Amino acid sequence: MRRKEGAILPIEESILTAALALRRAGQPEFHGFAIAKEIQDRQGARRLTAHGTLYKALTRMEAAGLLSSRWEDPSAAAEADRPRRRLYKVTPAGETALAAQDPSWRGRSQVSPGRTGS
Repeated sequence: MRRKEGAILPIEESILTAALALRRAGQPEFHGFAIAKEIQDRQGARRLTAHGTLYKALTRMEAAGLLSSRWEDPSAAAEADRPRRRLYKVTPAGETALAAQDPSWRGRSQVSPGRTGS
C-alpha cells in the first residue's frame, strides 16, 4: 500500500516534532541517539526507539527531502573520544509536512529569541 502524497508516518511525525523542539531549544542539528532520547522523553516511553526503526526512518526522511544531513567534523569526534556522528536538520519541506499533519506546529518551529544551544 502506498502512502498518500505529503503524508508522514507516526515515527516520522515523532522525529520531526522532537527535532523542531530541539531546534527551538537552540539545537538546530541532532544525531540519532539524541532524537531517540528526545522522543522517549517527550512521549514518556519506557524504551528508546529501536535502532533499525529510527535509522531507516531517518534515511527515508532524508530521501524524501524532510531532513538533510552531514557528517560531523572528525576532529570533534576525536576530541570527544567517540565515533563520528551523522547530524540531521529539518528542512522547510519537513516543517511543511509536520504542519500539514499537525497544524499546531505551524510557526512554532523557529528558534526562540534568547535561547542558546548547549
